[in-house]
Amino acid sequence: MEAVIVNFRRGRHRQNTRQIVIKVQGVKTIKDTEKLLKKAVSWTSPGGKEIKGTISASHGNSGCVRAIFERGLPGQALGQKVIVS
Repeated sequence: MEAVIVNFRRGRHRQNTRQIVIKVQGVKTIKDTEKLLKKAVSWTSPGGKEIKGTISASHGNSGCVRAIFERGLPGQALGQKVIVS
């Protein structure tokens, strides 16, 4: 299943690059996001390195989810695709 990185989770003064907001294709409601919890997520950099994470919670009412990665993602990851398995 494919998803797109929408944004970093952020506060007023700083952003957390380990916690990412993701929009999954075909998921429209909060009830659909319950099936995705604890699933694995991976992002591959243009250089070929893979950073893995897991889906931790839903985010908002439109079907977005939060994922926590093992280390921070770079800014170039915004708008790119990730694989949910």
